[in-house]
Amino acid sequence: MEEQMLTLEKFEEASEIVKRVTLETKLVYSDYFSAQTGCKVYLKPENMQFTGAYKLRGAYYKMSTLSDEDRAKGIITASAGNHAQGVAYAAKCYGSKATIVMPTTTPLMKVNRTKSYGADVVLYGDVYDEACARAYELAEEHGYTFIHPFDDLTVATGQGTIAMEIVKELPLVDYILVPIGGGGLATGVSTLAKLLNPKIKVIGVEPAGANCMQESVKCGKVTTLAKVNTIADGTAVKTPGAKLFPYIQKNLDDIITVGDEELVVAFLDMVENHKMVVENSGLLTVAALKHLNVKDKKIVSILSGGNMDVITMSSVVQQGLIFRDRIFTVSVLLPDKPGELCRVSGIIANENGNVIKLEHNQFVSINRNAAVELRITLEAFGTEHKHQIIEALEREGYCPKLVAASI
Repeated sequence: MEEQMLTLEKFEEASEIVKRVTLETKLVYSDYFSAQTGCKVYLKPENMQFTGAYKLRGAYYKMSTLSDEDRAKGIITASAGNHAQGVAYAAKCYGSKATIVMPTTTPLMKVNRTKSYGADVVLYGDVYDEACARAYELAEEHGYTFIHPFDDLTVATGQGTIAMEIVKELPLVDYILVPIGGGGLATGVSTLAKLLNPKIKVIGVEPAGANCMQESVKCGKVTTLAKVNTIADGTAVKTPGAKLFPYIQKNLDDIITVGDEELVVAFLDMVENHKMVVENSGLLTVAALKHLNVKDKKIVSILSGGNMDVITMSSVVQQGLIFRDRIFTVSVLLPDKPGELCRVSGIIANENGNVIKLEHNQFVSINRNAAVELRITLEAFGTEHKHQIIEALEREGYCPKLVAASI
């Protein structure tokens, strides 16, 4: 049956079927990113879907194509979180039992959300690939029907319905940026986009620490990475889909990689400018905008998901502020006598710096009268303001040294 997938007819069928469970995610025009890039940038907010990610599309469409017998056996899959919720919800809609194997590193919010849809969750392995191997074992042992999170042409067809919506809403779109983990979303979107308009450029975006598809395209065959290392847990995949790879080779115009630091800054940009929470994998296409090097084009960045736990969110915000020089720490040496701390605070106050934390270390030198270390963590408006504060301390005879910021 899969051989008949990824046709215009099947994409149209899938588009109608997924409407039963998906929310309408209208394109959001971004003034901020448009100004940054010199293009017209639109966001496709799949982070606002019912399960918090696009994965419900492929999972539900796949469930719709299964026989009653296959659904009655029970469904099993492996996922770092978003596909898990999609399958769990789709199985609930069809009255099927669902078992989801998730890596032990999966954020707690994704685990609990998956359980909330009635699925049994098994935590196994450090990365998706190890969880997937365990899911196959359980499927064999219990006779469950396995739904692969990406290497399944039916699932990819369901994911590709996003492209149908984009082109209907923005017929003259020039570029579509799509995140890549295993390749299901990129396969569906790029294949349908080319069927609808071959002139549309579809660019895949991977984390630099998990660029399995980029390496596979470079080698001309499916390639497994030795390891993955990225904060984008939803796209931390070692081996891309073998069934999908020929479609990627044919329909994807390029692959961009972005580093974790770029994702941290992109999170801050999304929260501050669009008031949207987007998980790290969903931010790949936003971080990739500055790598495109095009002007006056209509670009759609697919925000694939928004399932981020609050602890991760807090850490990303803090790191983003540090990367943007809005929080920094300086160390100064001063005599251990009354009034010195007040004097330093006054210099900072005069420059409109906001002190977050002070660490006063009297034991940095055996001669306390000559040298006591004061570490000051500050909030600034950005890089220019940071340098302004440092220069003010230097003018007053201090020798401030930047040290690793901690909040």
